[in-house]
Amino acid sequence: MSPVIKRRSSCRLCGMRKFDRVVSLKPSPLANSFLDKNKISEEEISYALDLYFCCNCNHVQLLDVVDPGLLFNNYVYVSGTSSQFVKHFESYANKVISKYEVPEGSFVLEIGSNDGTFLRKFIERKMEVLGVDPAKEIALNATKNGINTWPQFFSQELAAEIYDKIGVPRIIAANNVFAHCDNLSEIIEGVKTLMDRDSILIFEVSYLLDVYKKTLFDTIYHEHLDYHAVRPLKSFFDNHGMKLIDVERVASHGGSIRCAVQLSDGNYKISDTVDKFCSLEIETGLDTQDPFIEFVSRIDSIGRRLKELLLGIREDGKKIVGFGAPAKSTTLLNHYGIGGDILDYIVDDNQLKQGLYTPGGHIPILATEQIYQTPPDYLLILAWNFYKSIVDAHASYFSQGGRFIVPLPEPMIVQ
Repeated sequence: MSPVIKRRSSCRLCGMRKFDRVVSLKPSPLANSFLDKNKISEEEISYALDLYFCCNCNHVQLLDVVDPGLLFNNYVYVSGTSSQFVKHFESYANKVISKYEVPEGSFVLEIGSNDGTFLRKFIERKMEVLGVDPAKEIALNATKNGINTWPQFFSQELAAEIYDKIGVPRIIAANNVFAHCDNLSEIIEGVKTLMDRDSILIFEVSYLLDVYKKTLFDTIYHEHLDYHAVRPLKSFFDNHGMKLIDVERVASHGGSIRCAVQLSDGNYKISDTVDKFCSLEIETGLDTQDPFIEFVSRIDSIGRRLKELLLGIREDGKKIVGFGAPAKSTTLLNHYGIGGDILDYIVDDNQLKQGLYTPGGHIPILATEQIYQTPPDYLLILAWNFYKSIVDAHASYFSQGGRFIVPLPEPMIVQ
């Protein structure tokens, strides 16, 4: 086994050791391992991409764990490049402040704060903020832009340092982080030491029920170790002396849940949403392995139809370009075998990705302006969860005869 990968033997949530493999995708390069031109001729490593079902708590997870330093120290994803995410985080922050009556002067901590998009709204409301993120360059730029960010992985030791230097946070946020953590119990114990009865841990994470129902298999990649549902999370927090008190569904990443957690003796009431989500998951069968048989079948069916559509367009002499190079595009392109023979190039607004090549297929990534300089016949929207805003933002391309293809949840040409 590669020295940058280890094999986990116990469930991250309950610690038990009995698993069944329920999904096997093609081995894949790391989703964000975009390449310089001088690297594309070198050997590229692919890693197993298999989902396992815990037979005790029913949590779904990867067991093959890539070194997090390799994944995150030179991270290239930044939230602020998406206007839709900026709006989402502004609305989200305002709702947290209102719902939990967070006063001016409060301390707000975000784990995995990225470029500080979420924290900025709390600064505007005159609160003290701290971001913690291991992506060194992104953390440095966030600090330069007024969002105090420590370029580190969160740990119990770091929690003690934060407590000594700043104090108890009223809000601890961890958005799109809980899927990434191999040591989730250690992180939660660190979070717990920072909280008092008025503190709230709030986080968003992709929802397994949406992944299953919408066939969002491209959200499966090595950074995403966990595929969360409410039932296993509820038991997990109970075991750590904490209570899951509220859950709501949000649209980000194709379907996510926003969860609020307090200490077991915290001051907030437990919402009935927690039990409602648990019941919904049992009704859907997520406490069994049965849904994943159909899930795998749907992945294969979508792949056949998408490849037929794309190959038919190419056979007609038409040009197809990819739009967006999110991490999940690595899984979709790699698993379905979509490479440079189908896509001439990919455009992306993120300047950190422009001039690089995709993992696996080595498709060049260019600035978005390229689609107007040499207009393709079709744009395959790889950032498909934003397809409506992308179509709206590029109405002029559409009006000139260009067409958009959305690959998931069902392949379609936008008319």
